[in-house]
Amino acid sequence: MSNVKYYYDSETLTYRPLKKDSKRLVKNTFIFLFASAIFGFGTIIIAEQFFESPREKALNRELQNLDLQYNLLNKKITEAEEVLANVENRDNGIYRLYFEANPIPEEQRKQGFGGVNRYKKYEGFDNSEMIISTNKRIDELQKRIIVQSKSLDEITALAKDKEKFLARIPAIQPIKNEDLTRMASGYGYRSDPFTKIRKFHYGMDFTAPRGTPIYASGDGIIKRADSRASGYGRHIRIDHGYGYVSLYAHLYKYNVEIGQKVKRGDLIGYVGSSGRSQAPHLHYEVFIDKKRINPVNFYYGNLSTEEFNRLLSIASLENQSLD
Repeated sequence: MSNVKYYYDSETLTYRPLKKDSKRLVKNTFIFLFASAIFGFGTIIIAEQFFESPREKALNRELQNLDLQYNLLNKKITEAEEVLANVENRDNGIYRLYFEANPIPEEQRKQGFGGVNRYKKYEGFDNSEMIISTNKRIDELQKRIIVQSKSLDEITALAKDKEKFLARIPAIQPIKNEDLTRMASGYGYRSDPFTKIRKFHYGMDFTAPRGTPIYASGDGIIKRADSRASGYGRHIRIDHGYGYVSLYAHLYKYNVEIGQKVKRGDLIGYVGSSGRSQAPHLHYEVFIDKKRINPVNFYYGNLSTEEFNRLLSIASLENQSLD
């Protein structure tokens, strides 16, 4: 079968053989290929614009999840900052105030990190600002938690010391009210029972029968239990720590020995009239840093308001002391 192709010539009204034109063929082929390429690229661009590949879908899902996790993380950081701020406010405004400790300055709690740029490794990325900001918040939060943790350790130590202090200070009347004959004399100028001269009386005299129990007014250690101090006769001294010492004089006998630890309310001795004493009674003194102070200010531990006011009224009378 002949491969010759013919075309109809309308001018001559005859069929003429079609001659092959290689240049035209090349041109048409080039046009076809170019048009196909344009169509192909256009199709790809349109596909990329309006359709996602499986990998793109996976990456987009991952980005959405990362965005969600970032928002959740920031929400948690904000909540943690609010809780910590509340603890810091209570720490400065209640705990440290109660235990007479200086508040921690705000700039100390939120002080940044000096020196080298800690966040340089996060620079140069699309989301560098977001990453650096979040890391700064986390670092600041961690530092504030460390500062607060140390502060609470200090408060715990202060609380334990405060509890110990409150147990040690001489805070009860050394003789029970029901055992008293009367409260004979208070702290201040009184008439001396032997010379009748007005002089300063440094303690309080509790009149009670011989053998009446005497109790430690606070926790401490027995430092003296002897009769070697002039005028006191048999007497006991308890070192309560924190500069406090209580003294119990003119005893009949002891119920403790030197070096013994005692608790508030422990029986330490019995009323007598030894030493420079006119009648059976307990002469009671309180020292702070080796200075005598008025013991009447330390009876809040076992007296009601009415009993304390009555004691205060009697103790203020300038009468005659018993020693």
